[in-house]
Amino acid sequence: MFEVKTDSSINSSFAVNSPTTPISQSARSDEPDATEHRERCYVCYRPKAACFCEVIPSIDNRTHILILQHVKERFHAFNTARIVKQALQNSEMHVNQTASLAAARLPLHESTGVLYPGPDAKLLSELPVGDRPTQLIILDGTWHHAKTLMRDIPALHRLPRYCLDPAAPSTYRIRREPTESALSTLEATVDALRVLEPETPGIDELVTAFDRMIDDQVKHPRQIGRLRRATGPPRPSVNIPSALIHDIDNVVVAYGEASFGAKGKQRAVQSPVYWVAQRLGTGESFECAIEPESPLRSSFLQYLQLNEQDFQQAFSVEAFRQAWQDFVKPTDMLCVYNESTGRLLGRVGASPAPSITLKSVNVHAGSRKLHNVIRSLNLTPPKVPQKGRAGARLANAIAFAMYLHRHAMAASSR
Repeated sequence: MFEVKTDSSINSSFAVNSPTTPISQSARSDEPDATEHRERCYVCYRPKAACFCEVIPSIDNRTHILILQHVKERFHAFNTARIVKQALQNSEMHVNQTASLAAARLPLHESTGVLYPGPDAKLLSELPVGDRPTQLIILDGTWHHAKTLMRDIPALHRLPRYCLDPAAPSTYRIRREPTESALSTLEATVDALRVLEPETPGIDELVTAFDRMIDDQVKHPRQIGRLRRATGPPRPSVNIPSALIHDIDNVVVAYGEASFGAKGKQRAVQSPVYWVAQRLGTGESFECAIEPESPLRSSFLQYLQLNEQDFQQAFSVEAFRQAWQDFVKPTDMLCVYNESTGRLLGRVGASPAPSITLKSVNVHAGSRKLHNVIRSLNLTPPKVPQKGRAGARLANAIAFAMYLHRHAMAASSR
């Protein structure tokens, strides 16, 4: 069983802004004067007193790194692509407006790919050695900029896409990332090189330079020497992912049920048997029963609030992967309540889209169980066409995601 439906009842329109923004602070009367701002290193682009160029290593990397940078990132004080370009001897960076980059003749190699997550992206770490790219394209900018570059540069559409499986969240504390799995340009490049050429010396030292920049800035909360002050409405005080604030139309809320599997087999390695999702901007819904590895017991079906008829036309794993890939768009952001839900896709080889984990949002001080959050916030879940326990949990996740969006917009308007 597989269905895609459209429900216009939750269709709405929201402005799209940059989801990755520097953490701003209020202006202070004791900030340094203009002469201090002019004393700047034009290599790392930090104030000379905070220059960290001496810790940036020189790396003789084998894989050619081509950075396509959105012009708005060029002079950002905390941009990490400059560090990458300075460190990697086998690299180049092209900076321009998207339209100009789209019209330019990019220096592409015969074996090249773009580091960009999505349903058709392959994990770099799972590629056979002979299939690994000799050139890797990195898109540098906010998540919104990266999506625009990917969408509007035709040369990128013909290239294979690769993604990473970061072992830990980004440590980029001085800029907000849109999701838990999002990395800065430097972190993404380092993770990619660790996979492609782990024997190359100097890669870990590049992380040291990155940490030095962050530590120096954290020690100076007044942001001495910053290039610009943040404008516009204040950001909400809680850690609401930017996609839920600025790009809600492209958020796809999803939930998956996993089988218990054989006795003694850890649940952590189970595959999904039922997957549901809904795109908030259009109301399009996805519902798919997936063939289990072993027959589902009647007691488990009752737990799922489903029956044998719901699995009579269940999709094979391969058919589910294709159906999910057809449903998810390159601009989508996957939204799940628990990290384990997103990992279910990886268990069947369906690369997840960039994801948001709602449970990590610190907006509720009580129980972290979703049904308790819904009850305590007095939220009314929307009606959804999906069946069973999965449909009910999807409705709860949608209600919480929309609550966070409204909460953030209200905070920004104060």
